[in-house]
Amino acid sequence: MIHITLPDGSVKAFEKNVTPMDVAKSISEGLARNVISASFNGAKVETVTPLNTDGALVLYTWKDDEGKQAFWHSSAHVLAQAIEELYPGAKLTIGPAIENGFYYDVDFGTHSVSEKDFKTIENKMLEIARGKHDFKMRSVTKADALAFYKNNEFKTELIENLEDGSITFCDHSTFTDLCRGGHIPNTGIIKAVKVTSAAGAYWRGDENNPQLTRIYGVSFPKQKELTEYLNLLEEAKKRDHRKLGKELELFTFSQKVGQGLPLWLPKGAALRERLENFLKAAQKKAGYEMVVSPHIGQKELYVTSGHYAKYGEDSFQPIKTPKEDEEFLLKPMNCPHHCEIYKSSQWSYKDLPKRYAEFGTVYRYEQSGELHGLTRVRGFTQDDAHLFCMPDQLDKEFKNVIDLVLYVFGSLGFENFTAQVSVRDPENPDKYIGDIENWEKAEQAIINAAEDKGLNYIVETGEAAFYGPKLDFMVKDALGRRWQLGTIQVDYTLPERFDLTYKGSDNELHRPIMIHRAPFGSMERFVALLLEHTGGNFPIWLMPIQAKILSLSEKYEKYSEKVLNLLENNEIRALVDHRNETIGKKIREAEMQKHPYMLIIGEQEENENKITVRKHGGEDLGMISVEEFANIIKEDISKTLKSF
Repeated sequence: MIHITLPDGSVKAFEKNVTPMDVAKSISEGLARNVISASFNGAKVETVTPLNTDGALVLYTWKDDEGKQAFWHSSAHVLAQAIEELYPGAKLTIGPAIENGFYYDVDFGTHSVSEKDFKTIENKMLEIARGKHDFKMRSVTKADALAFYKNNEFKTELIENLEDGSITFCDHSTFTDLCRGGHIPNTGIIKAVKVTSAAGAYWRGDENNPQLTRIYGVSFPKQKELTEYLNLLEEAKKRDHRKLGKELELFTFSQKVGQGLPLWLPKGAALRERLENFLKAAQKKAGYEMVVSPHIGQKELYVTSGHYAKYGEDSFQPIKTPKEDEEFLLKPMNCPHHCEIYKSSQWSYKDLPKRYAEFGTVYRYEQSGELHGLTRVRGFTQDDAHLFCMPDQLDKEFKNVIDLVLYVFGSLGFENFTAQVSVRDPENPDKYIGDIENWEKAEQAIINAAEDKGLNYIVETGEAAFYGPKLDFMVKDALGRRWQLGTIQVDYTLPERFDLTYKGSDNELHRPIMIHRAPFGSMERFVALLLEHTGGNFPIWLMPIQAKILSLSEKYEKYSEKVLNLLENNEIRALVDHRNETIGKKIREAEMQKHPYMLIIGEQEENENKITVRKHGGEDLGMISVEEFANIIKEDISKTLKSF
């Protein structure tokens, strides 16, 4: 007999060779009908994998992320089979599940695939799926695997890097693929598929390698869920920050300036300034001091910090000066500069904590194929801060930063989020710098703070920064998509590398602990997320123009200017549209520009010294005084802008 521990802590005894599906059936037939994947002792297994030892079993359904990953991984196999049957001679490479769906990279040879072919591929996938073919794993020798793929140099390369005895194939129907496992029971569970796009992709992400075609798809166990997903995609297109950024005149890009280097237009610059001032005000209350550091630094600075080893080879190359052997780098991070600012003075325990904040622009050379609007750029501004504190201050300072992050989220409408404690991967120690004891202390400090603050958090192994563990906030936007937004990190390593000290009460020198934090993350990515989350309808306190004054004709220009002055006296951002256009056209354009309020002025409004107020979206608030309108704006702001 073996003993299986279930997620609720209960332990059940079974005969050896019991499968996860057998366990599910022993619990309930309903569960067995819905189980599509499983893990045993933390490793993915098939639902028909024989279990021969004691261990912990988790059963997954479509409702679980792990279940979706198995579903989409299996669907990638079906896509691969469809391609192989439709395009003889095409060479398959890799096809993983991704956050929303799956893809397969293919060398189509003489064939070409475009959007007009998507429906044919979908039909073939559904034809295969209806066969209800079981997914079956089997071990193969390295020699047999190489022989099977002798005409596919891509699969051969993958197999060459695998150890004999660890190679497995997955079979279904007449199709076989190199695979590590993690499938749904059979293809029949796949009821709806959609090929979403095709794009170029280099083999293994290296632009020096052959270019392949990446076919993206998504699949569901019900047609209704696919329909809902496609509707969501349409809404996402409307909210695409690149589209809205252009329509709202916030930012642009120039090939002459360079890829991945955004240019902020006046309205976008004003938006950024309001976001910066919002955070600066909160930081001031929290005891932060603003600093400014240069955009470049000597190479040695980043060698000391470890950033050169991390980013050097794949980033912008060193800037040489007329002086021999002198090299500078565009800064990839602000933290080394802040370490040197701290080091410029000798501090006592009475001076700590020191909290340095900066909206500092940093540079990373992202591959051109990975650039995407404001979410993936080569130059971006971080709302960076670094806190230097004593060990007995760490818990309080970390929790105070959590409070600041939650204040930012609350004021900008991000209510749906989870926290992720990102720790090191003990199996890959070479990825990190610093000693194990400090890593363990830092990881435990973050977990304690998250628990004390009552955060809904998970622990993710292997997601830590190279110099320390971190607490990341994973935000769900209005469309249900997850974004990493806001991060707090505990770092024992950089203070050691830069030999940072403070004089303790014992008159001896001690090493401070460093906290890295960035509630926005980067201004560019944050604005992109905010645009897509709100659809351009920002919180009223953040809107570039809070009210657009629309005069019915030039006769009311003088009164319009009077209204504008009254609004400005109440610190309301407004603009007058004096153009000789119809009021209908002015309203339509104001709606497109997402102005929260439209103030219509004509003869009656002037005579009664009032304004007619229309909200974005069409709601009519009637004719009221400017003072009443100012109070409406102030009340709107008080509802959204939280106190800190």
